[in-house]
Amino acid sequence: MDKSEIKELLDYHAARINSPEFIDDDPVQFPRMFTDRRDVEIAALLSATIAWGKRSMIIRDAQRMFALMDMQPYAYVMEQGYEELPHMNIHRTFFSENLQHWLRGLRSVYSEYPSLDDFALSVGAGHSEYPAVRLAEALNERLSIANGGRGDSRCLPLNLNTTALKRLNMALRWLVRRDGIVDLGIWSSIREEQLRIPLDVHVIRTATQLGLLRRKSADRRAVEELTEELRAMRPHDPVFYDYALFGLGVAGDKVIDEPAGF
Repeated sequence: MDKSEIKELLDYHAARINSPEFIDDDPVQFPRMFTDRRDVEIAALLSATIAWGKRSMIIRDAQRMFALMDMQPYAYVMEQGYEELPHMNIHRTFFSENLQHWLRGLRSVYSEYPSLDDFALSVGAGHSEYPAVRLAEALNERLSIANGGRGDSRCLPLNLNTTALKRLNMALRWLVRRDGIVDLGIWSSIREEQLRIPLDVHVIRTATQLGLLRRKSADRRAVEELTEELRAMRPHDPVFYDYALFGLGVAGDKVIDEPAGF
């Protein structure tokens, strides 16, 4: 398959999968439940934080997590309701102590900025070569200060030189992309063309089959390698192809055998 054929295939499947029907089976449904931008931001970060494993389990556990907040994430953060949480499992290896760590840091941010978008703007995320990395660095600083100098890799990775930042890149796709179908596009501090692909096992599988990814390690270098390939096909919006790469990977389709006309 040459590059033009790959682009045609990805365009077709991304447009097919990027539809309202996608929302019900994806954690993007949670930030979409809210209208206040602060609720949306918190829901996006927290939903993405626990987005690993089976999607049905992610959605079940996210529902429980937001129920703890009475479906009012911003109020819950600012009123410090999380401090009353007993030790409990939120999702797999993410526990109430990890959630508390996250929310203390977010309270620190919202105590000073009207939104996380304003915070991202203030730390220069959109002016960085790697916006997600710069934002993660700034958020980790806030989280550390709010938690007595401790970091927590269950909230955000600490190894920012090597991590693929899959979960934060996913949250940023939701917050930045603005085609009005699945992603919400409420941020202006980072532009669509600056986004990086959320690199999960499904994306890796499809991208490797298509010859778009040669690197074996799921790390930051792999993210940059694949994003550059996607940017060559769609410079203004490379992570649009996340829908095709992820969706085909989940379906288990052998994309290299895709028939003509799809």
